[in-house]
Amino acid sequence: MGFHAQLERSWTASNSLLCVGLDPDPARFPALLDGAPDAIYRFCVAIVDATADLVCAFKPQIAYFASQRAEEPLERICTYIREQYPDVTLVLDAKRGDIGSTAEHYAREAFGRYGAHAVTVNPYLGTDSALPYFEHEGGVIALCRTSNPGGDDLQNLDCGGEPLFVRTARMVAEQWSQHGECGLVVGATYPGELERVRGVVGDLPILVPGIGAQGGDPAAAVKAGARDDGRGLMISSSRAVLYASNGDDFAEAARRTAIESRLATLPAGW
Repeated sequence: MGFHAQLERSWTASNSLLCVGLDPDPARFPALLDGAPDAIYRFCVAIVDATADLVCAFKPQIAYFASQRAEEPLERICTYIREQYPDVTLVLDAKRGDIGSTAEHYAREAFGRYGAHAVTVNPYLGTDSALPYFEHEGGVIALCRTSNPGGDDLQNLDCGGEPLFVRTARMVAEQWSQHGECGLVVGATYPGELERVRGVVGDLPILVPGIGAQGGDPAAAVKAGARDDGRGLMISSSRAVLYASNGDDFAEAARRTAIESRLATLPAGW
């Protein structure tokens, strides 16, 4: 099943636009996991089990695992999600960007080692840098208008009468989509830009970080970026869900926050 079909399946099963990011930081784990063997795996699986019925996607951030030499637990977490919750889309947040054989190895990592349905990539190197991912029949989600203020340094530069983020959206929709299944990343902190990107890319899925700890307005993101049928978005929250409590009730607290976040991102009429 391709990325787009998997995501449609996830929206139908969950009736949700919420995506929970998995960014494990042991310094913020509850005391019961302090120094525990396999703490990262146990923490992430507890969050997954507590929220899987409320989300359309999980998004593990690879740097949080690699910096702690926890790639093997990440493999196990990805396998767990795929096997236990097949209706949930798995997005590897890696933001890779390279060409040729290096891009091929990044593609093998994302789709072979971790079994992701889609991976985030940096589009700066152009269309040929994305081709190896399509050869593995995985989804490619290109950074477009990121949620950080520093994104203005490049993403709003004029490119022949339109900003670079719009040119990027157009490239993905018109060129990359000829080779495989795509999506884009647009931050909830910029609902005006999100609306503009939706107008350029049609029905392509958009990953929307920036709610929760970053302060983006989920209702504004839905209004700006949802498709006509109310779908089309994966609205991501990480820290607000993961660290809703640092006590023994961390999984229950994560579920409560995910319920609130899901409700905040429901389109009218759902």
